Amino acid sequence: MKEGILCTGLLGVAASFAMVMPAHAVEGALGRTITGTNIMSYAGVVPPTPGFTMGLGYVHYSGDIGADRQVPVNNLLTLGLDATFDMFSLTGVYVWDTGEGRWNFASMAALPLAQVDVDANVSLGPRSGQVGDSDGWGLFDPFFAPVIAGYHFDQTHHLSLSLYVYTDWGSYDPDRLANLSLNNWTFSPTVGYTQLMQKGTLELSLLGAVDIYTENDATHYQNGAVFRLDAQLVKRFGNGWGIGGIGGWIEQFEDDDPPIAGQFAAFKGFKGRALALGPTVNYTKKWEGGQVEFAARWLQEFDVKNRLEGDPLMVTAMITF
Repeated sequence: MKEGILCTGLLGVAASFAMVMPAHAVEGALGRTITGTNIMSYAGVVPPTPGFTMGLGYVHYSGDIGADRQVPVNNLLTLGLDATFDMFSLTGVYVWDTGEGRWNFASMAALPLAQVDVDANVSLGPRSGQVGDSDGWGLFDPFFAPVIAGYHFDQTHHLSLSLYVYTDWGSYDPDRLANLSLNNWTFSPTVGYTQLMQKGTLELSLLGAVDIYTENDATHYQNGAVFRLDAQLVKRFGNGWGIGGIGGWIEQFEDDDPPIAGQFAAFKGFKGRALALGPTVNYTKKWEGGQVEFAARWLQEFDVKNRLEGDPLMVTAMITF
């Protein structure tokens, strides 16, 4: 397998692309990730060649949850929710110089900038009404992976193991609908797998993770753990273009733990799930010592429960040098 292909794969592992989005059915009917946006090309590959990879990603997501469902959002109780997110994320990955063995290692960090617009019917004590809120472009919760370990079974089968850590460093106000932070730390043990077929031109990649949240210390709401799995199948051609499909599955398997007293007590067991499918297209340009890959995807969510439902659009550029 060519080194350039392996290098492209690393950013898929590291970017994971953590399309983290503010406040899914965790508190706010949202969460750290959007269905089908985490997996990137060669998600199971950490390359043997040391060096630096940089990625820039953009996600647009507009979703809603029906008015027949109450949703806890920070200190507010909503009946129906419409939300729009836009986010840019700058990701840097460094591959350690560990030689040509079966194991290779890397580290990554990401700096996301986002804006959020939310409209909802809000209940605050005995009063209720339609409320809109926006939080303009600003720092969303940065995240990092101290170590990404990659294992090469052979030239066509690869595995990656990592722990992503999401901070609570974005701005947060518990009395607002729109925030640029979840106000909790999240730890996501992650496994990636890549299999190459048809002389490396057909790629199957899988990325599975569990998101484990700390308590929101402003609202004392504890989100339950969430399992997620993304898959990507891409056929690449000699002219640099590739086409394929992406699927995503998010399933909360642990109950939320809201404050014992108050209006949120009824949300214990507020679990969510979502599925998504859609096409992807990418283009890779190589040169001596590096390459760049541009990719775009559009997904449609379905079979959604206790989460926002929408159609994520995502565009990325990844450069290796």
